[in-house]
Amino acid sequence: MPQSQAIVFARSIEDAADRIAADSELAILAGATWMMRSAKRHEPLAARYLALSRVAALREIGLTKDDVSIGAMATHAQIADAVAHHVDLAGLFQAANNSANPGVRRLATIGGNICTTEFAAADLVPALLVLNAEVEAIFDGNIKRQPLTDFIGERHGGKSALLTRVVIPRKGGVAAHARLTMRAAGDYPVAIASVWQSDDQSKARVAIGSVEMSARRWLAFEEAFNTGTDAAGAEQLAKQLLHTIAGRDAVDAKGSYRVRVLPSLIRRAFATCKTAESEVS
Repeated sequence: MPQSQAIVFARSIEDAADRIAADSELAILAGATWMMRSAKRHEPLAARYLALSRVAALREIGLTKDDVSIGAMATHAQIADAVAHHVDLAGLFQAANNSANPGVRRLATIGGNICTTEFAAADLVPALLVLNAEVEAIFDGNIKRQPLTDFIGERHGGKSALLTRVVIPRKGGVAAHARLTMRAAGDYPVAIASVWQSDDQSKARVAIGSVEMSARRWLAFEEAFNTGTDAAGAEQLAKQLLHTIAGRDAVDAKGSYRVRVLPSLIRRAFATCKTAESEVS
């Protein structure tokens, strides 16, 4: 496998944006946990990498009653520490605190989780989707803020951007994150279900991850959800709507299996929401 010719370190967000604009072959390097396994996937390294590890502003995490701001270079471990004990962010905590293994959690970043297009099993993405997260990124020298859902669509469309931070509006409610791993998949889940419920249980948001090629909101489930639906009811509703999901086949699991296990993950996530509600009520 050809070796990378150079790694350059950005001094600031502005410096990073300028370097990317000046060099179309410059690949962004975040926590590098995905790149470290490139050889196993028989993927060549990029010609040149831009490392963001020295940009302190990209590691900042701010938490207020109105929103959460997370720099793109914040690691899973840092995020878990920052959002612990907040019931509305419990799903994000569970996703960050249980992803992969402790070594990866200390290195893997939220920006890498979002921007790595070939990584379908990213834990943070579905957890962020149900929280209506937005992202700020620099496109062609201009800062743009947009819903995470839209950014994911542009990411798969091949549009290049420097992700700088994730912003989560805090609207109350309770969230939970459920994942299923198999020995063949190592530390990565073969299916993920993230859930958010409003305080009065009249609304629910659900996102699925690892099941399809990209994480997404399960809008068919959300539209069919009824006020007061409990965990068992959510599981039954999920079973009725499995035809709206196209599972992906991969070496760790068949697409049909990923789809089949989703209802039990939905039940587990809704049950976790209920437990969290009772603990704070």
